[in-house]
Amino acid sequence: MPDLNTWDWEIGEKRIPFQAWWQQFGWVEEFYVSPDGEQLAAIVSLDEGICGVCVNGTVWEETFDKAWHLRFAPDGRLTALVAQDEEWTVAVNGRLWNQRFDFAWSPKFSTDGRRTAVAFQQDMQYGLAVEDVAWEERFINLTDMTLSPDGDQTAAVVQTRGLQEGDIFGFEEGAYTAAVDGRPWDQTFMNVWGPRFSETGQHLAAQVRLDRTDYTIAVDGRTWGSEFSLVWEPVFHPATQQVVAPVRMKDGWTMAADGQVLWNRRFTQCWHPQFSPDGNTLAAIVAPSFGKWTLAANDRPWRLRVPGAVTDLTFSPDGTRLAACAKGKTGWTLIADDRPWHSTFDRVWPPVFSADGSHLAARVERQGAYTLAVDDKVLPLKSTAMWDPVFSPDGDKLMLRSIEDGYYCRRIAPAAEVLSAFKAAA
Repeated sequence: MPDLNTWDWEIGEKRIPFQAWWQQFGWVEEFYVSPDGEQLAAIVSLDEGICGVCVNGTVWEETFDKAWHLRFAPDGRLTALVAQDEEWTVAVNGRLWNQRFDFAWSPKFSTDGRRTAVAFQQDMQYGLAVEDVAWEERFINLTDMTLSPDGDQTAAVVQTRGLQEGDIFGFEEGAYTAAVDGRPWDQTFMNVWGPRFSETGQHLAAQVRLDRTDYTIAVDGRTWGSEFSLVWEPVFHPATQQVVAPVRMKDGWTMAADGQVLWNRRFTQCWHPQFSPDGNTLAAIVAPSFGKWTLAANDRPWRLRVPGAVTDLTFSPDGTRLAACAKGKTGWTLIADDRPWHSTFDRVWPPVFSADGSHLAARVERQGAYTLAVDDKVLPLKSTAMWDPVFSPDGDKLMLRSIEDGYYCRRIAPAAEVLSAFKAAA
């Protein structure tokens, strides 16, 4: 995570006008805002067949034939996938990598943002590159790229040998595995999905298909030794490195740890597991019965049932609270602590907790307008675009980033003042 203590938390408002961009450029693509809220950026057309990147009204010196996937890294660096003379590479704050590819996609960032990785194709072979250094070994096919939290290791699902069209026997023998920093596991499988690194980056786990009917989890190339009719993506315990994953038994879905069934209850569905920061709580999105969704923590499902969907499970930083987005009969809302908010919306983004977990916020959309909701209260603000709110490290301030009346606005306000505005509007 970026160091929020280095950001400007002085109370006040900063505005960046962008109306002139529409006259200056042939077209302007989607806006992106830096994590600290100080920069507004977009890919823009400079001339016929020439595009660039504009940041706070200033255009990068380098121009491109094509540019896409403009994103800010967690540390504030601005990155884009760009093409010049039919070759693709990565641009970071306007500077290009030396590596050139036939195509590049799926940029990933380390947790602190200091490392950027991309998947690439070169001469009909596939690999990964991190900070301008490409894997030496290339593969026939590559999917499910991932980066360790510190950015020091990369991994992906790779195809290690060719298969002719309709070669079902070769497929059954196994042609897929996971590769870490370009080195494939020794064992191959019918399929591999969802590789996930441990917090330290020293271990990699993934879902694997052993044959037509049996699935399990492989860790560093070795399978659990227990087979299931299906599995979902694994997670590592943050302290013990124990590997946990949802698995389907004959009588339903549950959680397993290192190949052994961990939870006693069975569900119609159980997925998206997540540990609390301290590792004391394992939570997942579950369906106790068909079409009825909720959350479960340490094998105890909430009493609440949601008929539509539950997404974006989120722990508070201290691990004591749990929230998620939920779709009911009247729209989207947030659910927290086994209760739904009363307010409903056309769309809700992932929940954001304050550092001490006392407040819960999310950006929301109603009838095409965007605003902020905190603790089930809706701010009397309508904007044409909004980004996720950010609480200051001490929780006393709140940063709002939105587009209103032709300006990008960055506001730092006392949290108490914002909350009083919510109460007045309720």
